[in-house]
Amino acid sequence: MPTPNPTVAFVGVGRMGANMARRLHEKAFHVTAVFDAHRPLAEALAAELGCAAPDKLRAVSESADTILTVVTDDAAMRRIYSIGGSPDGDALLTAEGDVQNKLFINCATVSPRIHLEVEAAVVGRGGFVLEACMASSIPQARDGTLYLMCAGEERAFQRAEPVLRALGSTVRYLGRSGNAAKVKALVNMVMNINTAGLAEGLGLGAALGLDLTMLREVFAETGAGSRVLQTDGEDMQNRAHDCYFSAAHAAKDSGIALALAERAGLNLPLAAATKAQYDRMVAAGFGELDKSGIAELTFPGRGRSAGG
Repeated sequence: MPTPNPTVAFVGVGRMGANMARRLHEKAFHVTAVFDAHRPLAEALAAELGCAAPDKLRAVSESADTILTVVTDDAAMRRIYSIGGSPDGDALLTAEGDVQNKLFINCATVSPRIHLEVEAAVVGRGGFVLEACMASSIPQARDGTLYLMCAGEERAFQRAEPVLRALGSTVRYLGRSGNAAKVKALVNMVMNINTAGLAEGLGLGAALGLDLTMLREVFAETGAGSRVLQTDGEDMQNRAHDCYFSAAHAAKDSGIALALAERAGLNLPLAAATKAQYDRMVAAGFGELDKSGIAELTFPGRGRSAGG
């Protein structure tokens, strides 16, 4: 008989986490619990999937064999794992909690050192941990075509594969913990630079009175073509900045890459300039626009009126 799918639970059910949970539910995984700092999100998804929405993290880790985390940043990761202590004593790892043989799959884009800290904490309790960084967006989370970059102990990767294969069309194992986070930081750094460059090219085209649809078509057939042109070019032209990957996340992820560059002794002026642009968006109150909203800083006549 085939091995039954593991039970799974989620911490962090925003746009990405919720759609990953829906995907696993559809693929016959038993989703036992969902948790989010914003409880209405968890409660609504729990009602949809027929699972629990506990108000304690410890209950999440107790409910399943495999726990996936999709949180926002380093601070959130430290908080949910109680690295450095949890203010209210509630965490996935507690002094009393038993995580022996449980698997934790961490999907957020955070600093490589956080993955190492989490790995030490989980393995020290007899559990398994894997980083599974995602180079995809909300539609791919929903239809199971994520591009997943994974790192950690190989036995943790092997154990996680049934879940990973249900979520991703490409699943790459990159070796020891921290490697996936490093690669993801570089992916997003280059993506953000490309996005800023495209915004400047289209913005200058608009200032010169060129037809932007024509310009995008020429870009696509020449050295100016890119994946970002495919995903963001029309949105920049039409000021359609519904959020798939926010400007705030772009600023954060560029910051992770710049911190890695500083430790390596490298100067990355394009990455620094790009981060400064996304920081401007956040400071102006437009951090929750899609990254394509950077065009609002470069197109003539737009300025601080991001979003139309």
